[in-house]
Amino acid sequence: MKSESITITGVTASGKTALATAVAAALDGEIISADSRQVYRRMDIGTGKDLSEYRVGGKEVPFHLIDICEPGYRYNLYEYRRDFEAAYGSIIGRGRIPVICGGSGLYIETVLKGYAMPDVPENKELRNALQGKPLPELEKILSQYKRLHNTTDTDTCKRAIRAIEIAEYYRNCPPEQLADKPIDTLLIGIDIDRERRRSNITARLHARLQEGLVDEVKKLLDEGIPPGNLIYYGLEYKYITEYVTGMRSYDETVRLLEIAIHQFAKRQMTWFRGMERRGFTIHWIDYNLPLGEKVAEILTLAGRG
Repeated sequence: MKSESITITGVTASGKTALATAVAAALDGEIISADSRQVYRRMDIGTGKDLSEYRVGGKEVPFHLIDICEPGYRYNLYEYRRDFEAAYGSIIGRGRIPVICGGSGLYIETVLKGYAMPDVPENKELRNALQGKPLPELEKILSQYKRLHNTTDTDTCKRAIRAIEIAEYYRNCPPEQLADKPIDTLLIGIDIDRERRRSNITARLHARLQEGLVDEVKKLLDEGIPPGNLIYYGLEYKYITEYVTGMRSYDETVRLLEIAIHQFAKRQMTWFRGMERRGFTIHWIDYNLPLGEKVAEILTLAGRG
């Protein structure tokens, strides 16, 4: 049977964009980005948008969920779920094939499983009743709910109150609004060995620095974006912002950033392995295959060869 959509994921610097755009071009499909930072405008080098790769064989491959927010804004998982649904439905409605591409495991898992994430309104009466209670008491209240909000968000009273607010809403929400709606997709992972992954990460970091990563961060700061807002985005933006604001030397910044990206790639692989344990079937494609062979293998697996 033909898969309704194709999802291509893998660790950072494994060639996801080039492969996804080649597959989309072969199918006359459209890309939906599954990257938590490529949503931001003017954050191009640090997020690795590689927009030149969206031109394949002289033809532009349409893309979605890239450059949709201003830097400094804290785009969240609920907003991504909402925007993904709109893009996915639009592509399917036009008779085209969505090709989901990215390495943000949480975003990918959320949309592929179709996790129900209703937009929970503010409950002022509940908030007033909880105001002033200590965190341990709030956590005890939260534990009494059957369907828990993400408990890692309860490290402050404000977050704990929001978690209770969400749990209370879920308890009274009609079941159909809480039903997960998985999408039909062929999930592809790029299988890259550790040494090649490490060399790619190092080479790409130095390439981005030469392309003007430091200047990109300086321009964002010059726009008036607070340093803390850029540091929040992590990795390149965290370390380069700290360098630009005088927290450490350039050489130390590059050294620490490279280590952080390697650690991030390991966490990505841990997430993907966890997805497999949670029931996802990931078809791993050898990174070392020529691009054309990778595309052909994916099209065959998707029933579109």
